[in-house]
Amino acid sequence: MKKGILLVNLGSPESPEPKDVKKYLGEFLMDERVIDIPLVARAALVKGIILKTRPKASAAAYKKIWWDEGSPLIVISERLQRGIQNKVEVPVALAMRYGSMTIKKGLQELVDKGVEEVLLFPLYPQFAMATTETITVLAEELRQAFFPNIKIESVPAFYNKPDYIEVLSNSVKRHLEGKQIDHLLFSYHGVPERHIRKSDVTKSHCKIDGSCCATPSNAHEFCYRHQCLEVTKLVAEKLKLKTGSYSTSFQSRLGFDPWLLPYTDRTIERLGKNGVKNMAIVTPAFVSDCLETLEEIAMEGQEIFHEMGGHEFTTIPCLNDDAPFVDLLSNWINTWVTSNT
Repeated sequence: MKKGILLVNLGSPESPEPKDVKKYLGEFLMDERVIDIPLVARAALVKGIILKTRPKASAAAYKKIWWDEGSPLIVISERLQRGIQNKVEVPVALAMRYGSMTIKKGLQELVDKGVEEVLLFPLYPQFAMATTETITVLAEELRQAFFPNIKIESVPAFYNKPDYIEVLSNSVKRHLEGKQIDHLLFSYHGVPERHIRKSDVTKSHCKIDGSCCATPSNAHEFCYRHQCLEVTKLVAEKLKLKTGSYSTSFQSRLGFDPWLLPYTDRTIERLGKNGVKNMAIVTPAFVSDCLETLEEIAMEGQEIFHEMGGHEFTTIPCLNDDAPFVDLLSNWINTWVTSNT
């Protein structure tokens, strides 16, 4: 069977104009794995409230970070795809979960090249309902409806793979070289606490009580919170960070339900108030820089820190299309390609 790769990232509006942002947000927020409430209530919330107010503000944020070539997330993902294609012998396509670069188009591109076995590669180190799961579920629905003759295998969360931790740690070390940093903050995208409980395959382990993520369990295979905390721990060990010199937080909450704590903006505020003068922040839930890293962290986060008396605020870029990251993913792909052949 001829093999092929489909890289999948989140997606982006077609432009930073409010009409395109509204269309994108509508598709994103109506996903039942993003806002996981009944359809009628979800439609009332998204179409009746959020889409009447949020697109204008989000469009203004997108305009701050938009590149001449287009959406940073799209441009970087395309660079990553080209870099990998240069190092593997099988076709590599790129798709987005939301927006015009659909998963269906990506699968069709591979099928048109004769591919019969697809490695679906969600570009998320950690598993979450609103990221990995929504991609794999949609891909399977599309396979059944339009591509019944192909086989799809999905890459599981790679948050704790030693070679990934090595690449991530080296990136952090490289970007902090020569800097005197008082505190390193690991900021991950937030999710509602109920997502953690819904993903608990044991239906009893995840209590979000400060201890369950450190207690071995089968639930950890699909526990976003555990996987985030594990990345922080593994990178801290790799870099020999001192206890108290780093911490974990979660960003980008929406609505009034409880989300994972502590919140990134409040953590930055607290660090500044407590006398931290030089801090750095890394965002390991993202592999590509995007609105959440370029605007929410690098701009808004820095502003909060300076308002609280902080001096130097260092934003560590995502792995993006860095050569070591391209090599890492290419090696994983080549291993898969040569297996069972």
